[in-house]
Amino acid sequence: MNLLKFFNWGIKPISFLLFLHCFTNSFAQANNNKPYAEIAQQIIRTALAEGQAYRLLAELTSFGPRLSGSPQAAAAVEWSRQTMMKLGFDNVRLQEVMVPHWVRGPIEEAAVINSATTGTIPLTVCALGGSVATPEMGIVAEVVEVKSFEELRTLGKKAEGKIIFFNRPMDASKINTFEAYGGAVNQRGSGAIEAAKAGGVAALVRSMTTRLDDVPHTGGMGYQDGVPKIPAAAISTIGANLLSQIIAQEKTVRLRLKLTCQTLPDAPSANVIGELTGAEKPEEVIVVGGHLDSWDKGTGAHDDGAGCVQSIEVLRLLKALNLKPKRTIRAVMFINEENGLRGAEAYGREAAMSKGKHIAAIESDRGGFAPRGFSVETDSARLARLVSWAYLFKDIGADNIFRGGSGADISVLVRQGVPGIGLVPESQRYFDYHHSDNDVLAAVNERELNLGAAAMAILCYVVAQEGL
Repeated sequence: MNLLKFFNWGIKPISFLLFLHCFTNSFAQANNNKPYAEIAQQIIRTALAEGQAYRLLAELTSFGPRLSGSPQAAAAVEWSRQTMMKLGFDNVRLQEVMVPHWVRGPIEEAAVINSATTGTIPLTVCALGGSVATPEMGIVAEVVEVKSFEELRTLGKKAEGKIIFFNRPMDASKINTFEAYGGAVNQRGSGAIEAAKAGGVAALVRSMTTRLDDVPHTGGMGYQDGVPKIPAAAISTIGANLLSQIIAQEKTVRLRLKLTCQTLPDAPSANVIGELTGAEKPEEVIVVGGHLDSWDKGTGAHDDGAGCVQSIEVLRLLKALNLKPKRTIRAVMFINEENGLRGAEAYGREAAMSKGKHIAAIESDRGGFAPRGFSVETDSARLARLVSWAYLFKDIGADNIFRGGSGADISVLVRQGVPGIGLVPESQRYFDYHHSDNDVLAAVNERELNLGAAAMAILCYVVAQEGL
């Protein structure tokens, strides 16, 4: 600003000094009302210009899918440990845990056989995680279509000996695709149980995606003590529509299904932990994490390689900017989220016995898309405190902070009273990739991934400085 202009405009020196004093005070007050604003901008600029999250994700996904108990998961554990050490994190360590070891097997086949209108036509399927295999020669049976468990129960004896086809789509009218997922996913998780209770010999479930393609989406399913274990598979959305059309035309349709999956004995694995030690209150901890395992389709880039590398990037960014948190920020790569939560349980047990205090837990497990905000599980006072910092995220469109679920891996900590916070990215494309061969590195946008890491880094640093 050219100060001579004030005098040229006829402003007296005393008037100018009064103006300058008021301007300076107003600027200082505005800046005081928005603490950490400049630090937040530095983090964002550094993440976009010099971010390493995408490079780290390329390394992690190069191992392939990382289902718990697999050699790829073991490689990812060691990669995480070495990466944290190379980046200079404090107290890098493994937290050993035994994990389930389910193997898909080489054969996954389904076909409509001897249809009056189509003849024999193959359908694209994949076993649901945890399913038992079919008999060696497969299963051949009539298939019946239902949209809900209630509809299945109305069939009575008509369901006995049948393959039960659950064909309730995710509700495409829902703006939040996670809400649509929640409205459909019980048929995947409990479909085999309900089908077996009805006398069915197998369960076939429409893939959990709003996308119309020929790529089946796997995911966890369960069995119940006292109920026969029957095989369960996901069918692509194109295949589900075709099968539904054939059933509508012919009424009686026979299907052949063959799966060779199996469950092996539990295998050793580990959570991977590294941290930035707090400069003033090191015993108070903010956890930031994602889950290192993935389903054995694709390479787990969005689910949840993105969350893992973002959590590592949080610490790397703060170190790069020489920001020294008052409290400890700890990155945790949880193992076995997809089919057991053994890593989360192990970490929770240790946290409960620790002399330290967890003051917040932040998780990224909704994909590496552009951040939109945070969902929070805590009391109203802490939620209001987090909302008061929303201005820090406005420039990147991530300032929506609201009450909601946080994350599966930090749920054990939440039950212990720790505030849980979930990064909320834009959700429209997530289920295009989720648990399928579509979930690969090329599906992740580098800038969006970096912005998510920046949002988490800002939040971690502010909570580390101010508490919660």
